[in-house]
Amino acid sequence: MSKPRRKPASTAISSDLRIIGGTFGGRKLCYHGDPLTRPMKHRVREAIFNLVSTECTGRHAIDLFAGTGALGLEALSRGAVGATFIEKHVPTARVVAENMASLEVDDRSSLLTTSAFLWAKRDLAPEAAAVKSDKPVVASSSFPLPPFDTPWLVFCSPPYAFFVERQEEMLALIGTVIDRAPQGSIFLVEADGRFNFQQLPGGVAEEKGQAGWDVRTYSPAVVGVWRK
Repeated sequence: MSKPRRKPASTAISSDLRIIGGTFGGRKLCYHGDPLTRPMKHRVREAIFNLVSTECTGRHAIDLFAGTGALGLEALSRGAVGATFIEKHVPTARVVAENMASLEVDDRSSLLTTSAFLWAKRDLAPEAAAVKSDKPVVASSSFPLPPFDTPWLVFCSPPYAFFVERQEEMLALIGTVIDRAPQGSIFLVEADGRFNFQQLPGGVAEEKGQAGWDVRTYSPAVVGVWRK
């Protein structure tokens, strides 16, 4: 007698990946179980959006290491006016595209299949941010740029190892995005306990309400929030 077939692990993971709140609350997101993609734990994503609450409204979301696109899509669900998803891994970028199409947000979203590090160096050049004209700014790579007249909501949730193995690149990336972002922008960085948030521009707030990164631990994740 043959044994019953077990469902693939990816199926169970996929069925649990949903938008938490807002217009698309409860909608499922695609995730095909690729080990290179690490979807943020549901409780951490929920905690992050509790921190920014209604501040999603009117901002442009930038998901630097998009994975499934869950963070940027959650922001759109909660009132973000647009989103830019950056994902270098082509199969994973296809998952983001599937999720964008499923939620019908293609008209206010851009998917850039490129390295977040390269994008920041090449397309967030000072001259691009400074251009003011009636014509759209065209980036050197032909990727569309985020709006410089709308505050950003930036998510930086790379593989945790990047903060150890590529620390200088990570610090340069975050620093560049902070420097180029419009006033009123909000930055959310997810790392683990190996990363010292004091290394980021602005340092860490010693007490609630003080200037600096508001750092919270949701083991094993450590999340920092900073407002420009």
